[in-house]
Amino acid sequence: MSETPVSVQAEQERFGFQAEVVQILDLVVHSLYSNKDIFLRELISNASDAIDRLRLEMLSRSESPTDEGPLQIRVSFDADAGTITVADNGIGMSRQEVIEHIGTIAKSGTREFLHSLTGDQRKDATLIGQFGVGFYSAFIVADRVSLTTRRNGLAADQGVRWESDGKGEYTLEAAELPSRGTTIVLKLREGEDDLLNDYRLRSIIQKYSDHISLPILMPSPPGEGTGDQTEAPAGEKPVNQASALWARSKSELTDQDYQDFYRHVAGDYSDPLAWVHAKIEGTYEYTLLLFIPARAPYDLWMPQSGRGVKLHIRRVFILEDTGQLLPQYLRFIRGVIDSNDLPLNVSRELLQGSRVVDQIRSTATKRVLKLLAELAASDPDKYAAFWKEFGALLKEGMAEDFSNRDEIAKLLRFTSVTSGREQADVSLSDYVGRMKEGQEKIYYLLAPSLGAATSSPHLEAFAKKGIEVLLLTEDIDNWLVDSLRDFDGKRLHSVAQGTADLGPLEDEAEAEAKQQASAEFADLVAKLKAILAGQAYDVRVTSRLTTSPACIVANEPDTGISPMRRLTGTGLPRQPVLEINPQHPLVRRLNREPADPNLADWAHLLYDQAVLTLGARIEEPAAFVAKLNDLLVTLTQEPDAPPKPPEDAPEPPEGAAEPPQEVTEPPQDAAESPPPSEDR
Repeated sequence: MSETPVSVQAEQERFGFQAEVVQILDLVVHSLYSNKDIFLRELISNASDAIDRLRLEMLSRSESPTDEGPLQIRVSFDADAGTITVADNGIGMSRQEVIEHIGTIAKSGTREFLHSLTGDQRKDATLIGQFGVGFYSAFIVADRVSLTTRRNGLAADQGVRWESDGKGEYTLEAAELPSRGTTIVLKLREGEDDLLNDYRLRSIIQKYSDHISLPILMPSPPGEGTGDQTEAPAGEKPVNQASALWARSKSELTDQDYQDFYRHVAGDYSDPLAWVHAKIEGTYEYTLLLFIPARAPYDLWMPQSGRGVKLHIRRVFILEDTGQLLPQYLRFIRGVIDSNDLPLNVSRELLQGSRVVDQIRSTATKRVLKLLAELAASDPDKYAAFWKEFGALLKEGMAEDFSNRDEIAKLLRFTSVTSGREQADVSLSDYVGRMKEGQEKIYYLLAPSLGAATSSPHLEAFAKKGIEVLLLTEDIDNWLVDSLRDFDGKRLHSVAQGTADLGPLEDEAEAEAKQQASAEFADLVAKLKAILAGQAYDVRVTSRLTTSPACIVANEPDTGISPMRRLTGTGLPRQPVLEINPQHPLVRRLNREPADPNLADWAHLLYDQAVLTLGARIEEPAAFVAKLNDLLVTLTQEPDAPPKPPEDAPEPPEGAAEPPQEVTEPPQDAAESPPPSEDR
């Protein structure tokens, strides 16, 4: 956040919140009441993150994070004062970090959060943790929040006290703190006294934070001891299990246990679609607990977005994945990987080239792909939901992960001309199973949109024969078809590339008609080539069209064209070929009238409209419209109308007499007109 001091006192500074933060606070206080218990979940989650960051920082310096005592989170309440306190001995914050990072609203997608809070979602408090605004959930139940913190490594007099009523301003002042960490005190608003109850707070913690692998301590109820927890201070007792859920046996866990843990580790408050929990034993020992989310996070496509898999070593959090534990195309996966074989002081550099990490990466990738295959087979509706959110990422995998190419190809889904749905639900296996007898290829069409694909002239001959064509309309599909050359022994072939060769699907009569048309239209084709030299790489007669006069296709050498070149410029292939339909009335008319003075205009018109139907861009739209209008005027001109003067003819002087009209001889079949007299 970037705030500007409003006023400065001797020891206390007053700041104004950023405008967007004020909006967040207003929504938190007045709208998000569907589940107010989440405030405690969020504060404990932040405390857990602070301790994890402390571990990482100190281990990188070969220091022990427990030198100042065991790492713990404390929760307590004071019924008389009406306060709830959440404290941790994690990394803490400096004064500048408090100003810049508390709540991390500005850095975690404020606008996306505000945009999400529309309609019925304005009352959905489950959104609050997804955009880094968890700290401010405290204002759901509190009318004043006080935070004191000291950064690890700073002197005792470098502590900071932050305080706010959530109404637009906050104060900062120096505070002397004997130890590192953060303590948050919530002064509850009127009507929230039910939270000042030991049983109520314990229930909330056990419901939302039971799987945090740190002890969460509360004062022991009267008459109870501290149990067997020797590290708990006198008079305090752990509330949660404080054990790594992934280290427990699957037989001990319920679906609810997994779902609760997913919400904690992923920061997502909807249930996951599926998960895999496996303990691998052998040369290397490690445990996987990986989840497939139900929806994509808002920052999935941001270049610097974080990964969702956390590496633990012997149950101690070390770092978040940066691409070593799972490939880039599986960056949507959330969960934990815990290794027994890596050193605690491992760095990202040491992870690169590590045999242990290579083994973990390979196994984790195969387990995820297997889980997706099982989901597609057992629950197509859930898989359809997954594909809608993350399908484009799997398409990336075709180019990125050659070793798992076949497994990824089976997971791909497409729209086709026969599916009748906008939703991509056709697998390559489905397509191959429906191929016509004699069909040797899997046909596809690349187009900028589904509308452009379904109306493309390239589909006409395939529609006539009832041949299914896959419609590829995403940018990533350009990379996909370069990586996926064949499936199940069937080669993929673009219907907008090369000659229209349907192989055994084309009968002898059609082949003979194509040869005859090529000979009949040879002169017209030669003239069109000359006119379009420099624009069209070639011109030829085609049998792929049934209703359109012409289309643009890529020449055969473009099979290996790079995706980047395919997406640059006008959107045309490197070697565009104009194909004309010998059965179309316009093309037949041009062939019958080889001396048509407007042939050049017709040629450019055919080419430009073929470019447009391809979804590409014509270079001179104004010239195209001018040619079209001139040709329309020519076609609609009355037979006895005077010819249109040439464009470069000089204007007659003002007041000049009309030039005499040229008298033309009447048509020969005008029998009703008498012949001119001989003596006239």
